Amino acid sequence: MRHRPFRSPHHTASDVALVGGGQRPRPGEVSLAHNGVLFLDELPEFRRAALEVLRQPLEEGHVTVARHRGAFRMPARFQLVGAMNPCPCGRLGSPMAACTCTPGEVRSYLGRISSPLVDRIDLHVTVPALAFDEMVASPGEASASVRERVLQARERQARRAGSTPPFVNARLPPAVVRRAAHVGADAERLLRHAVDRLGLSARGLDRVLRVARTIADLDDSEWVTSQNVAEALSYRRCEADTEGPIPLQGFGETP
Repeated sequence: MRHRPFRSPHHTASDVALVGGGQRPRPGEVSLAHNGVLFLDELPEFRRAALEVLRQPLEEGHVTVARHRGAFRMPARFQLVGAMNPCPCGRLGSPMAACTCTPGEVRSYLGRISSPLVDRIDLHVTVPALAFDEMVASPGEASASVRERVLQARERQARRAGSTPPFVNARLPPAVVRRAAHVGADAERLLRHAVDRLGLSARGLDRVLRVARTIADLDDSEWVTSQNVAEALSYRRCEADTEGPIPLQGFGETP
C-alpha cells in the first residue's frame, strides 16, 4: 500500500460491517482502516449497537472475533473522525435560522452516542456556520506548513521515547504518559480543578494529558503548562458545556 486507508461507511452499516465477523470471519471497516482514518458522517444516525462495538478497538487497537472454530484477532489501529449536527434539524445555535427541535428531541438525538464512547474521543470541536465573507476569504495556513510542525512534534516524541515503543503520545500507557507529561505545578492545579468540576474519568484524564503533551510538543516545549492543559480541556466540550468554561484566573505559566 502506498497510501494510508480512508474508510467512510454509510450510517446504515451494521456492527458486523464495522468490526468484522460473520459465519466466515472477515475484517470490518475498523480493520480496513488500520493505520488510517475511519470517518463516520452523521454519527448519531448509526445504530447504537454499531457504535458501541467501536469501544474495544479504540482502546486496544485490535478486534477479536470468537467463533466455534477459534478466535480471530484482526488489527484495528485507526483514527476515528465523526461528524454530526447539533440537533435533528441541524440549526441549534445558528445565528441565521431558528431551531425547530424541542429540548427532548435534542437530548434524545445527542443521547444516541453513549458517554463511554464520547470518553474515548479526544477532540470535540464545534464548527459554526460561516458567513459569506468567511466563505470567500483567502484560505488559512497551508497544509504543508502544518505538516512540518506535526513532523517536528513527532520527532520530539520519538526522542523522548528513545528505543522503547510506542513512539507517539496517543499510544502511551497511562503510567507512561503521566511521567512523560512533565506537568508544571500550575497545570497540575488546573487539572485537579477540572477533574473536580467536570467529573472526568481516569480515562478522560489520561486522554487530556496526552492531548496537552502533544500541544506542548507542537509548541516545542518540554513542560506542559496550564495553557496547554486549558486548551486540551477546551476540546472536551461535551463535559464542559454543562458548567461553562473553566476559569483560568490564578493559573500562570511557571512549570
